[in-house]
Amino acid sequence: MSMAETGLEFETPFWAFSLAVYAGDGVAEECLGLQERLGLDVNLLLFAAYMGAVEGIRLEAKDVAAASAAVAEWHAEVVRPLRAVRRALKIPAADADNPLHATNATLRLQVKRAELESEKVEQAMLWQWSRANLQDLAHDGSALAGNLRQVLAQCGDADAPSPHLIDAALGYAAR
Repeated sequence: MSMAETGLEFETPFWAFSLAVYAGDGVAEECLGLQERLGLDVNLLLFAAYMGAVEGIRLEAKDVAAASAAVAEWHAEVVRPLRAVRRALKIPAADADNPLHATNATLRLQVKRAELESEKVEQAMLWQWSRANLQDLAHDGSALAGNLRQVLAQCGDADAPSPHLIDAALGYAAR
């Protein structure tokens, strides 16, 4: 099945937001730290940020749970395994004394690209889910922080700090 046949839109405003915000000062480190510490799905966190900062939609716990469920299988079966393979290749790819150093480095780069594409698919799934399920919700200009708390609460730490993500998301929305 081709990507066009899936019915998913891949170049979404959410994807553009994620690329811009994730590149912001300290955002990647902050998100990856939360991912490691809490086991959260960074795409879900970025989704909550996008919905709050750009669309002004306040997510309830049930919305976060439903969005998470919409991508759970893809995340578990595709995104996480690709991440694990990329990480497993990190040491062999960095070991200059390894006779397969260049081959491992090339393979790691290919897996990294596949991982990024798998995250783009996950974001397209979240985008499609939001178009079908969130369009009738009231808009609230102060939804961003509350949305992030909802995602973080689902992972067990509603008060985990995310100031870099909040600043970058608000900066993006203000453009």
